[in-house]
Amino acid sequence: MLDIVLKSLDDDQAQEVVSIALKGKSEIADHMVIASGRSTRQVASMAQKLAEKIKHSGGRARIEGLPNADWVLLDADDVIVHLFRPEVRSFYNLERMWAFEGSGETGQA
Repeated sequence: MLDIVLKSLDDDQAQEVVSIALKGKSEIADHMVIASGRSTRQVASMAQKLAEKIKHSGGRARIEGLPNADWVLLDADDVIVHLFRPEVRSFYNLERMWAFEGSGETGQA
């Protein structure tokens, strides 16, 4: 599922994509992916396309925050995806909150 998420975000030209390994550190998911879009329109579009790709792969995706699209959360069971507008992302700074020492955090282009 992580590969599908990262490929979809790359295809949609998401910015500053970060993948954080949570396996063994949290029960909520195995991975968290954080990415930015340039506008609410791009964030909403990325979220909708990603949800469709996840469903077509046999998974399920629950989406929160789509109407405003400042911060959209996709829960795909073992992968949680946060899509932000840049200003909102810098305000909440989830990377810092989840960056445990030795967490396996990796940046993706």
